[in-house]
Amino acid sequence: MPFTKSFASDNNAPVHPAVFQAMLEANRGDVIAYGDDRYTREAHKKFREAFGTDVRVFFVFNGTGANVAALSQLTRPYHAVICADTAHIQHDECGAPEKFTGCKVHVLPTTDGKIKAEQIKPLMHSVGFQHHAQPRVISITQATEMGTVYTREEIMDIARFAHSNELYLHMDGARIANAAAALGIGFRELVTDTGVDVLSFGGTKNGIMLGEAVVFLNSRLAREFEYVRKQSMQLASKMRYISAQFTALFTNDLWLQNATHANQMAQLLAEKVREIPQVKITQPVEINGVFAIIPKEAIKKLQEKYFFYVWDETRSEVRWMTSFATTEKDVENFVQALKESL
Repeated sequence: MPFTKSFASDNNAPVHPAVFQAMLEANRGDVIAYGDDRYTREAHKKFREAFGTDVRVFFVFNGTGANVAALSQLTRPYHAVICADTAHIQHDECGAPEKFTGCKVHVLPTTDGKIKAEQIKPLMHSVGFQHHAQPRVISITQATEMGTVYTREEIMDIARFAHSNELYLHMDGARIANAAAALGIGFRELVTDTGVDVLSFGGTKNGIMLGEAVVFLNSRLAREFEYVRKQSMQLASKMRYISAQFTALFTNDLWLQNATHANQMAQLLAEKVREIPQVKITQPVEINGVFAIIPKEAIKKLQEKYFFYVWDETRSEVRWMTSFATTEKDVENFVQALKESL
């Protein structure tokens, strides 16, 4: 049967009407291609207002492109990138970071998606030893692939460790809006002021059609990045359509409205499924994702009505995601279907 509502990913949600309208309004007449247009200039202004005047912003097509291009800018092929074993750059980008940077990816074990500076220290013995890949970048995901959120203090601790060891801190911010909404703070306080060097800023999970942004919090680090973006095949000719979306997202804090609603729907879902004895929530519900263990036989039955992913088949753990478009009625119907499946 066709699925009318998905709890698999916020990527499956439609485009927010205000974003769609912004693209339509940008679809007027001719403008100079490749970003030399008023729509892109306005979007850059919005990012500077949110992150600080020293930032440099480059729009790209997708999250993998943002991560790969950002890491390529900060590394050479003999370097290593350090991340959690759950990280997108390790599991979900088809080896693109390794292929295009030439770097080794060091993964650290984690149960909640977050890594700590103490875990990184043992890897520093490789520094200066010509037989080992040289640590260069620590990459963290905010919010994590497990739906958890790094606090400001946790990010600052990792940033201090990184910079004291001449490393860079990269943040994969595919769900940065959800993290900021969960913490009740803005992007400057969450990213710029915590010591992040470069951010992959996500938009598609927060209501836009396509496009992400690479944000350098220190403009010095962005030197010649336009060439890296071009070589990474991430330079859009009709960039105004990507840029206009971000302007809409930042106007009247639409990003915050979308993320807050998505988070609230996940909280509602978690509240309702906690009442079901056969369901065990496995991670703190901090953004718009609920991780839970349910009886294996119920999964297939529920998937006949709703699309969602099995996160860990060995323990019958599933992931349910909400979005800005999820309604309370959607949650109620899903929970009812879950009960029937059980």
